[in-house]
Amino acid sequence: MNGLERQILLALRSKDDLSDPLGPDWLQHAIVDLTSLGSHTVLALLVLSAAGLLIILRRRTDALWLVGMAAGAMLLNHGLKVIFARARPDVVGHVVEVATYSFPSGHALLSAAVYLTLALLIGREVARPAARRWLFGLAVLLTLLIGSSRVYLGVHWPSDVLGGWLIGSLWAWAWAWARGWSRLRAG
Repeated sequence: MNGLERQILLALRSKDDLSDPLGPDWLQHAIVDLTSLGSHTVLALLVLSAAGLLIILRRRTDALWLVGMAAGAMLLNHGLKVIFARARPDVVGHVVEVATYSFPSGHALLSAAVYLTLALLIGREVARPAARRWLFGLAVLLTLLIGSSRVYLGVHWPSDVLGGWLIGSLWAWAWAWARGWSRLRAG
């Protein structure tokens, strides 16, 4: 792996113990909590909850598109991990357990896809531009924090996270574009 990525991982660790991330214990616990916001379980619950609300609001097509986007992102992430088969970093100890390949970061890819898509979906219903910007900014912030947490925890190379952010953002944009195009065709 390139030297810069190794340096980043090492810079986030105690010089005396490479299994010990920098910062107080509460920070490590907070980052473990934060990283869970990008887990398959949390994102699936969020997507299914939002889809349920869309169905109640009689927006079944949007609910199907949302579930399709998330399922597709999960399949894309899995497929890319198998194709690239990149090993996890072994420079520092992992703070959390991981069992899959490293590239792309699933937490980064899936959080970008889900949180950005939800911001776009909800933003359509919000009249005030400032509120739409706030929603989008919150989605971006969550995505950045979740991806960064993976590097801090030592389970991803920085390029895994950058790749996940890029692929997940493009996935969300493509689904939003396709949904808009389908709405135009439906009249």
